[in-house]
Amino acid sequence: MIVYEICNGIKIGLGGTYTDQVDVVLRALVYDKADSVPLEDNHCSVEFGEIAHLHLRQPSSALIAFATKITSPSSPHWRRPLRCRMSSDSNPSSSLSHTLTLPVQPSEPVHIVAAPGVSDSQFRSAIDSSLFKQWLKNLQSETGILASGAATLKRVLIQGVDMFGRRIGFLKFKADIFDKETGKEMPGIVFAQGPAVAVLILLDSDGLTFAVLTEQARVPLGRFVLELPAGMLRDDKGDFLGTAVREVEEETGIQLNLEDMVDLTAFLDPSTGCRVILSPGSCDEEISIFLYRGNVDPEIIKQLQGKETGLREQGEFIKVRAIPYESLWRATGDAKVLTAIGLYEMANLEGLLPVKSKPASLARG
Repeated sequence: MIVYEICNGIKIGLGGTYTDQVDVVLRALVYDKADSVPLEDNHCSVEFGEIAHLHLRQPSSALIAFATKITSPSSPHWRRPLRCRMSSDSNPSSSLSHTLTLPVQPSEPVHIVAAPGVSDSQFRSAIDSSLFKQWLKNLQSETGILASGAATLKRVLIQGVDMFGRRIGFLKFKADIFDKETGKEMPGIVFAQGPAVAVLILLDSDGLTFAVLTEQARVPLGRFVLELPAGMLRDDKGDFLGTAVREVEEETGIQLNLEDMVDLTAFLDPSTGCRVILSPGSCDEEISIFLYRGNVDPEIIKQLQGKETGLREQGEFIKVRAIPYESLWRATGDAKVLTAIGLYEMANLEGLLPVKSKPASLARG
């Protein structure tokens, strides 16, 4: 393989008489934006970042000569200065590239590459992570995008990896998936964080019902948000119920028993996966929403109101809020809250919920 490194944002005009391979190079290089979708086939691919990388696979001598010519600083084809690095190493980016074969498209290998700035360890962690493996599994599932054979996955560009200790917390990548009939690419920017849980806590006190919410800073929104106690699964064991109980105690100080929890999302049709999908256009997050309903003295409601909780060493600065249930639906725009209300009301309407509520207790400290 030969790799050319060129400044991004450069355009080259089409035209002239070239071999088919050279024409592929021209069409691949016509893109001038960092987020443009590069053309890729058996001959070449282009990776766009701060520096664009032109990969030539099994090139002919004519293609090598042409590519060398157009990446020359004196070439009239380019509209801006460029720099060029050519490597004749058979695999110049071995530590930052990987190829895999999916059972649903055995004759079409998938190329996985790292964007500039992604380290070797981050890249390896990404492709070995449960987040990435689960995404590949979903693609090939019965309802997966690749299951019918109408689409094909050609390339995955790993763009960002955020570690939470020794595990990956967030993984961002771009998947090049094409519809075979039209040749058009599907929107493929993915923000992966994996499954999560949220809990609707309803406390009956002195004839009133209160929902327990958390108020915390959400930097992406730039403001404080009222929301359900929630959290991401911390391992690959899939302990949704245990995670829900732990998050409630960490974020509210309320101790719950596993047997008192009701999985509201379990009432959904099995075809949904029995989880709530909040932003499928960009994020893989699927949430299980649980219900806890208990009885408490009015003093407990007073203790909860404004209580400061959260794991300060992890940057969590949380205040607990007790909101009357009857006004909950208009108290916040949190999708978890609004979804939980809908699930709770419909399950209650159909008689799917336990009749009795249990006494709740606060954690010490």
